[in-house]
Amino acid sequence: MTKSYRLHWVPDNASLVIRLALEEMGVPYEPVLLDRVAGAHKAAAYLKLNPAGLIPALETPDGPIFETAAILLWLADRHGKMAPAPEHPDRGAFLKYLFFTSNTLHVAARMRFYPNQYLGADPSPHATLRTHLQGEIRRYLDLLEGAYAKGEGGLGGALSIVDVYVACICRWVMLYPTGEAKEWCQISQWPHLHAMAQRLEACDCTRAAVSAEGLGPTPFTNPVHPTPPEGRVM
Repeated sequence: MTKSYRLHWVPDNASLVIRLALEEMGVPYEPVLLDRVAGAHKAAAYLKLNPAGLIPALETPDGPIFETAAILLWLADRHGKMAPAPEHPDRGAFLKYLFFTSNTLHVAARMRFYPNQYLGADPSPHATLRTHLQGEIRRYLDLLEGAYAKGEGGLGGALSIVDVYVACICRWVMLYPTGEAKEWCQISQWPHLHAMAQRLEACDCTRAAVSAEGLGPTPFTNPVHPTPPEGRVM
């Protein structure tokens, strides 16, 4: 089958979410490795695909798409998989949690990973921000745990684009910043999210991602730092 999609990716980055979705949907795609350490995501050629210079970008027959949630939703609707159909009664609640994950949880995690991008190079306020965001991230995961417990929007049922997104963010929060104690955030503290992550780890899409990005055997429930067979982790 013709590979009509090109996924621009970096090991253990937001492109991992899209890789998992593409693999689960069984959609052929060409992975295009970026050297983020060398600044390939800021080069002119990549900026034509994603002017924000962020990862990921997905080239499609309809043109390039960027922003993780936008790519996920476009794929789900195009292929009729991993999300309720537009006319389904679960659609509204499902979208609510998809964009909560993208606009609230992911943003808080990113601010915690890269406080210099928001507060400047002076490190003195970074610890205060990170401590504050610990509480916020826990609160957001509590909210998602409640949604999964109640099955809102179909969450907790068949594998969805929300599942792969939430599982990846939980992975990153447990791993990064490197060298920091993470007792404050272990996915096992949220039983329904933990069960979702365990189901995801048993899927073929996760095995494909583990092989491609060197994620280790339990990338979402007990993550380790990746050892990718190609590319560099920033």
